[in-house]
Amino acid sequence: MKKLLFVFGTRPEAIKLAPVIKEFQKQSDLFKIRICVTAQHREMLDQILDFFEIQSDFDLNIMRPNQSLLDVTYRSLKGLKSVLGRFMPDLMFVQGDTTTAFVGALAGFYEKIQVAHVEAGLRSKDKFSPFPEEINRVLVAQLADLHFPPTKAGKSNLMKEGVTSTKIHIVGNTIIDALLLTVEANKKHEKQYAQYFSWLDSTKRLILVTSHRRENFGQPLKSICLALQEIASQEDVEIVYPVHFNPNVRNVVFEVLKGQKNIHLIEPLSYPHLVWLMEKSFIVLTDSGGIQEEAPSLGKPVLVMRNVTERIEGIRAGTAKMVGTDKYTIVSETNKLLKNRQKYLLMSTKRNPYGDGLASKRIVSIVAKALA
Repeated sequence: MKKLLFVFGTRPEAIKLAPVIKEFQKQSDLFKIRICVTAQHREMLDQILDFFEIQSDFDLNIMRPNQSLLDVTYRSLKGLKSVLGRFMPDLMFVQGDTTTAFVGALAGFYEKIQVAHVEAGLRSKDKFSPFPEEINRVLVAQLADLHFPPTKAGKSNLMKEGVTSTKIHIVGNTIIDALLLTVEANKKHEKQYAQYFSWLDSTKRLILVTSHRRENFGQPLKSICLALQEIASQEDVEIVYPVHFNPNVRNVVFEVLKGQKNIHLIEPLSYPHLVWLMEKSFIVLTDSGGIQEEAPSLGKPVLVMRNVTERIEGIRAGTAKMVGTDKYTIVSETNKLLKNRQKYLLMSTKRNPYGDGLASKRIVSIVAKALA
């Protein structure tokens, strides 16, 4: 029986690894699975574990107020040393581009453990955008032994960096697996969600907004908020913005948008609540990587409020459009979708390039063969 260790610490990692973990758990005769969370995020991570009914075996509980990247790196690496002393796996899984993912891969390398990287190969080619994610994923690629890029573009990026093609397996993005599982689960609780969001006005078109990236802190985020303010001046529009806990986000958002007509500033949502709201939305404005991948599967056009994106496939496919953080560009591109039905349908009916919901099954099959 082969031993697997999943290491993750944030909500996005948990969402994208949950369907992989669930799929491996179906093969309990082949794999002994352990879960280690760094809790780089705490509350938002725990929500995902509860929803997908995943129990951690090791909890490093590293989160501290106003923690720096140095703090996260040091505490995670120290904690993983202890974990690997107690459970030495045949293969360690990390996901994406967080500091936890980088440290997990580094710890695996130090202990000469094979590392599998889920959602490998994304590149913006700008080491400070997104920060620190771009460098994290580049470093993980040099440490990993199995690479699971979502698309051909990811494989191409890895090969350009010297990764052997036999170690790379295109599987799609596991977030689509998680999304489809959540949509199905939400159907059983439609009345509860409708009641939770009873303050929504069904006569207005809903715009879902998420914005919390480090590179947008300060003036870029203020510019985004001023754009939202202008968009919300239209009577047939309603904006819902779940505001991240980070004070760099909350201070600016509440200063500019609190009390504004047609704008609801709410607390961060659990993943199933966010998916339900995404399903009901007309357009999504975001700087989140995951939502760029999810929303097209629900037929929702995405305007990406970033100047650089590593998820170029959505831009090329026409499911998303990059609008940056300039107020006038955001307002203009949003109005085009609100007022031009042909443009809206052109984006909302495109095929999602990020997956079909079977990525996790492919990963299990590949790992079973690799470790046989």
